[in-house]
Amino acid sequence: MKFLNFRQEGSTHLGAMLGESHVLDLSAVWPAEPVPMSVEALILAGDVALETARQLLQQYQGRQDGAAVHSYTALEILPPADPQGRNIFNVGRNYREHIIEGNLANGRPADAFPVAIEFFTKPRTALVAHGGQVLRHAGLTNSLDYEVELAIVIGRGGRDIPVADALDHVFGYTILNDITARDLQRLHGQWFKGKSLDTSCPLGPVVVHASAIADPDALMLELEVDGELRQRDSTASMIFSIATIVSSLSEGMALLPGDVIATGTPKGVGFAMRPQRCLQAGQTISARIEGIGELVNTVVD
Repeated sequence: MKFLNFRQEGSTHLGAMLGESHVLDLSAVWPAEPVPMSVEALILAGDVALETARQLLQQYQGRQDGAAVHSYTALEILPPADPQGRNIFNVGRNYREHIIEGNLANGRPADAFPVAIEFFTKPRTALVAHGGQVLRHAGLTNSLDYEVELAIVIGRGGRDIPVADALDHVFGYTILNDITARDLQRLHGQWFKGKSLDTSCPLGPVVVHASAIADPDALMLELEVDGELRQRDSTASMIFSIATIVSSLSEGMALLPGDVIATGTPKGVGFAMRPQRCLQAGQTISARIEGIGELVNTVVD
């Protein structure tokens, strides 16, 4: 099951993919109150609501017409996360080859690897949807960069979650592009400011339920800029696994339903190239993850 948020007559609606090209408006056909109007509302409603969504998808499977069935390309897609939620959690430096390229680009020893997960956050004010625009912020940065990442969406909250139980707390997975102003990172001596500019968090377009992902630690992900492949790797290359990330973040700090956790990016970022090849206005960024789909955004002045 692939869930998404979209705008219909000025309101957010909960949708689910019917195949690859059509969307069922779950909010329009929901059989009882309360009606979930977003992915997060579906998560908060629990297992009964998820089973209702599953039954509705079975009922409408194969349909390509009707008032509640829409063409995917005709919809205004919204980020699959509540814009009023708490900050999005991120993991830094989780792919070996990306760590090496970053170390070399920043004048550090190539083999300086993290001994623990490096967490930071991005505010939800930075969210932008599939098809949305990423601001170049030319007055602030000369080094705007891209980072394709698998993102975890928490379904069941908890604190001090054991690694063995961590995947039971995951609702699903989506795509996040961790847009980063590298020079602001260096200027401020930490990651938050350089990764938190408005429109620096493209997310979506869908959240794939965890039941549809056999192994989140073995998914291919890639990113193109104007059709040129820049990043390609597997989540199998992550130093810290999905379960380890969830467990570690929950230590002493409760995770909540709807929390989003990005898991790091592979090598191929623009600032590590020689010469640097960071983002410019007019470019299109396409981030893809196996089993989830494609997140596309355009950079604008």
